Amino acid sequence: MPTTTEKRVPKRGRPREFDREAALCAAMELFWSKGYTATSIAELCAAMGINSPSLYAAFGGKEALYEAALEQYEETHGPLVWGGFSEAPTAHGAIEDWLLRSADVLTRSGKPLGCMVTLASPGDEGHAGLKALIVEKRAHVLQRVRERIERAMAEGELPRNVDPLPIARFYVGVQQAMSIQARDGATREDLRATARLAMKAWQSLTEASR
Repeated sequence: MPTTTEKRVPKRGRPREFDREAALCAAMELFWSKGYTATSIAELCAAMGINSPSLYAAFGGKEALYEAALEQYEETHGPLVWGGFSEAPTAHGAIEDWLLRSADVLTRSGKPLGCMVTLASPGDEGHAGLKALIVEKRAHVLQRVRERIERAMAEGELPRNVDPLPIARFYVGVQQAMSIQARDGATREDLRATARLAMKAWQSLTEASR
């Protein structure tokens, strides 16, 4: 028992562990919603529940955090959009599934609207390294769609004299436009209608590209 002259020393609880993934998801949604330049370090710290020194210690700075947020976006949202792409038996089916899933994901309740990668513009704000990263990620989407069309040519779904690149560019352009329209208020039903209409052009596009 302590004497009356002794002071009780309050016990310290264990410090709360830093939840890196939760913090990264919070940063991702803020960047996704506002863009790179418009998002301040103070806003990031508030959203992530950490102070500025902790942010720099954990992620290395704003630019590195943005890169990590892009990777987190692709890991968490990519499968929602691409989930049926590789397994679809035809290129037509793969691209249609991708566009319809995009309509769902781009308009999800409780999340920023549109696609973080499509809507990103750090290169226009003076960040050349981030611009190169965004361009690379967009190019990867185009390449993935192109390769699925090339597979369709090899498997006999499409003639071998089809030029796959213009077709891929068309459908990637549709998906990118859907992202912008989602940000401007287009609904899931609006975008799914756009996707279905774009697929009606499949035969004309494949014939015109020969």
